[in-house]
Amino acid sequence: MIQKIVMIGAGNLATQLSLALHEHGIEILQVYSRTAESAKELAGKLDCPFTTSVKKIEKNADLYVFAVSDKALQEILDKWSVPIGNSVHTAGSIPADIFENYAENYGVFYPLQTFSKERKVDFSNIPVCLESDNFKLRTDLIELAGQISKSVHLINSEQRKQLHLAAVFTCNFTNHMYSIGQKLLAEKDVDFELLKPLILETAQKALQLDPVSAQTGPAVRFDEEIMNSHEKALKDSPVFQKLYRFVSESIYKMHKGK
Repeated sequence: MIQKIVMIGAGNLATQLSLALHEHGIEILQVYSRTAESAKELAGKLDCPFTTSVKKIEKNADLYVFAVSDKALQEILDKWSVPIGNSVHTAGSIPADIFENYAENYGVFYPLQTFSKERKVDFSNIPVCLESDNFKLRTDLIELAGQISKSVHLINSEQRKQLHLAAVFTCNFTNHMYSIGQKLLAEKDVDFELLKPLILETAQKALQLDPVSAQTGPAVRFDEEIMNSHEKALKDSPVFQKLYRFVSESIYKMHKGK
């Protein structure tokens, strides 16, 4: 049973995950971060100590959660001088066996969601994807995840990597499109608020139908007159112009082959 956790990291995911676990009675023994300011900020919310030194990380935790960037994970592991106890990372594209030469038992605790420090999320509906090399740890992780989420899934490293890739398209790329839309409107002094009902309806329709069936717009029917007009309007933004053409062609090809 996992009752005491050391949180390695103090960024967006580490913050929201720590707070969710804390609210459900899991003790966060300590917060580690390379940045004192962020470590102190999160530790203050959790009423626990913090450190910026790998050598001073507590050694008696039930679980070490590495919620750091892909690059930082390997750097931190290389600084660890003794075998780590039960350890998991929260990354989408890193295999679980990165811990193989560092931890006694290891796995992955991957909440599939976009996180920001400032925006509290409801973990109960967030899918938590788990993996472990050890039956006992896997059982404990399932129990731990079940305390904060109603959506717990066992997914291997290859599946999780593909899930992360899909999430980048679904979340990161989509949000970038919002940013482009906001910039285009700002150039003509139009309020971004006008797009918000469209954003909501697009998301709801994709959930109620399916994304392919929900697709609309000039690219589906390959309306060249409108598309050429749009590309011309983007003549001063060649990157956006190229992106518009590439995505429009991708939409058309997907629907042509449907």
